[in-house]
Amino acid sequence: MEETTTKYSDVLKDEYIIFLNYLKARLPAFHNSNLFFRDFHYAVKNFLEIKNMKVTYAKSEQLAKEFSEFLESKKILIKVSELGWKLNFPDFTTAKPGDPF
Repeated sequence: MEETTTKYSDVLKDEYIIFLNYLKARLPAFHNSNLFFRDFHYAVKNFLEIKNMKVTYAKSEQLAKEFSEFLESKKILIKVSELGWKLNFPDFTTAKPGDPF
């Protein structure tokens, strides 16, 4: 892995709580909701770009795969298929059933 990619990966891992809050602001992400890989991938790409870290589509896809494995190891993402996960983050529990906000 090249140095820039490693740096970007480290930023994602170090700031994973900030990323999750960004994800929630961007998508209807809440505790026990489904999260699809492509949505996650674009969120990773856009999150890095907001931080002035330019990344190609292919590199961002690679980073998204590595970052998802990191979040799986922390039990924040629970893999349900090759295309997605269940978001296991109790901080994002909704106020009442059906209320994502």
